[in-house]
Order: sequence, then structure tokens, then C-alpha cells
Amino acid sequence: MTITVRRDRDIFDTEGGWFRARWHFSFDQYRDPENDSFGAMRVFNDDRLIPGAVWPLHPHRDVEGLTYVVEGSFGHEDDVGGPPGPLPAGSVQRMTLGSGALHSERNASPDEPMRFIQIWILPNEGGLPPGVEQRVFTTEDRLNRWRKVIGPEGGDVVKVHQDASVHVARLEPDSEVTYDLGPGRGGYVYVIEGAVPIDAEELSTGDAAKITDQSGFRVRARETSELILVDVPLVFEPAGIWRGRI
Repeated sequence: MTITVRRDRDIFDTEGGWFRARWHFSFDQYRDPENDSFGAMRVFNDDRLIPGAVWPLHPHRDVEGLTYVVEGSFGHEDDVGGPPGPLPAGSVQRMTLGSGALHSERNASPDEPMRFIQIWILPNEGGLPPGVEQRVFTTEDRLNRWRKVIGPEGGDVVKVHQDASVHVARLEPDSEVTYDLGPGRGGYVYVIEGAVPIDAEELSTGDAAKITDQSGFRVRARETSELILVDVPLVFEPAGIWRGRI
């Protein structure tokens, strides 16, 4: 069994005045051969925007762009008619870039900062029609449990075009949750806030863990904690030639 911990201090940190970003995998000018991707997950970014900031419209292809709103008010713009929001904390959005589309993230508040996690999943089919789906979840939805918010089945969760899923949890002190990983799968857990042991490994705010080669894991909160988990196939066949621009 393997749990590889990535400490907060080791994750790439960049700032551009109107934004601050933590890039967990190779992205833009950051190149890290040891952290280039994790199975079907290509990008995991923890982004912050100052009040009123706009990430300008930019193009991508053949990527499932997933967003989890950590705090503030998330706004969105695209050229395929997707809903603009705003989305409150706890919400998720999927934008299928597929055959190609423009999109923009923005802080919908003129007064408060905004923080969101952006995840790129490589789809199981190339050239999909672009589109957007989003859903609002409450704190109660994820209280003391893993709440699936994105998955391939759709329905009560936002649909992603890959055998992958995203789960979130808000744990009160001393609460405990477990998660089962299937064969050939990996879990990427990020501590948004708090302090938790994952099995025997101690993690705190900003730390992440890659979990592979084991059937599951246990998390116990030492204090109030916010977590996000991405469950992905570690071996998969990319759909055609991946052309995502980063």
C-alpha cells in the first residue's frame, strides 16, 4: 500500500497581483516531471481571485474542466451559452471543452475574495460537444461524510465524461470517514483546511496525498476540517490526441 504525502510548502505557489494560485501538477511555466499528472487527472489548482478580478477568456480542447467553489462567489463566462452563475461556496461546475471552447473564471463579488479549486480530467472520448453543468451543494450535504458531487453517472451529481469522481467532506473534531478504492484506481486527497491523519499519515492545511495500491483508507479529523477527494483510474486510454492547452 502507498500513501505519498505532498506538503503544503512543496506545492508550487505563484502570484500575479489579482490572483494567487497553487499548482499541484505541471501547469503553464511550472514543470515538474514527478508531478505531471495523476492517472486521468491532469490539473489540480487551488486558485484565489481578489474582489472583482476576471481571468480573461481563453481556449481549451478535450478537457473536462471541474470547479469546486471553496469560498466567495464564483462567476463564469463562455462562448457556448453556459449559465454565468454566480455560484456560492460548496458548488461545483463541469465544463466540457471537447471540440473547443472559450471560458473565463471571475470573482463575482466586488468586495470579497474568492477561492476555487480547478481540476482537469481527461475525457473518455475526444471531440465532445462543449457544454456546462453546475449544481449547488450545502455544508450539511457534506457534514461528517464524503459527499460525491461529480461522477460519470450524472443524476444527483454533476456528470463527468470519464470513470472519475469528486467527493467533498466537512468533518467535525473526532469524526471519521472511510473510502473504498477499486482495483487500478488512485485517490488524491487535499486538505483545504484542518488537520487529519489518513491512515497513519498526518496531514494539515494545504497538504495533499496520493493514495495507490490499496483497497481504501480512513480519515479522522483532529479539528474541524474541509477535504476534497478525486478518485481516478490510474491506467486509461486517452481519447485521441489530447490537445488541452495549459
